[in-house]
Amino acid sequence: MNALSQSVSEVDGFNEDTLFARIAEDILQTGYSINPAALPPTLTEALYRHSQLMSPSQFVSAGIGRADDYLKNDFVRTDEICWITGESEAGTAWLHWCAELQKYLNRRLFLGLFSFESHFAHYKAGDFYKRHVDAFKGESNRKLSVVVYLNSNWYTEDGGELVIYQNWQEEKGIRVTPLMGTVVVFLSEEFPHEVLPAKRDRYSIAGWFRVNTSVAERVDPPQ
Repeated sequence: MNALSQSVSEVDGFNEDTLFARIAEDILQTGYSINPAALPPTLTEALYRHSQLMSPSQFVSAGIGRADDYLKNDFVRTDEICWITGESEAGTAWLHWCAELQKYLNRRLFLGLFSFESHFAHYKAGDFYKRHVDAFKGESNRKLSVVVYLNSNWYTEDGGELVIYQNWQEEKGIRVTPLMGTVVVFLSEEFPHEVLPAKRDRYSIAGWFRVNTSVAERVDPPQ
């Protein structure tokens, strides 16, 4: 654990169990959990600073699927992403926090969460991600989605809301303003969702807890 990871709980006096318990209860009751400004302040600030200092060259155009099924599709999404590998102090602290959440949810809800992957996402003004679910075609290994926002002084008129739908037919949905430190967690396969176009740069982290669907001659999640 690096110094930043340790300070998340010690310096902030942040009670992770309170947030983790709320997320677990919400997932149990409704399948999703929306928590405004809930990420520990020290971690939020570190991730925000890191996102602002990143070079544009570190981001790549996002696509759909992975490996041989990866497809760039500007009709579906136009954002840019940078995978979090733990090479930075902020990234390491984020992965540590998510590992603690994973352990808590497995202990409380018996979800069998096996691994975690996440990336920074940058939406330029006008960028979007149309309605979709967080699961690859023919696969069911993404169990739980996590989204955290890194936008200071964000106002309703700035747009860029996440909209979570109960099903594909619903029209209104639940809108989430991408305010700094807001944490959203939901069952990956159960809730279609989209990102509406924003009027200015919008930064977030998207991540997925995955279950182990390995079979003979095929390891998944890949190591």
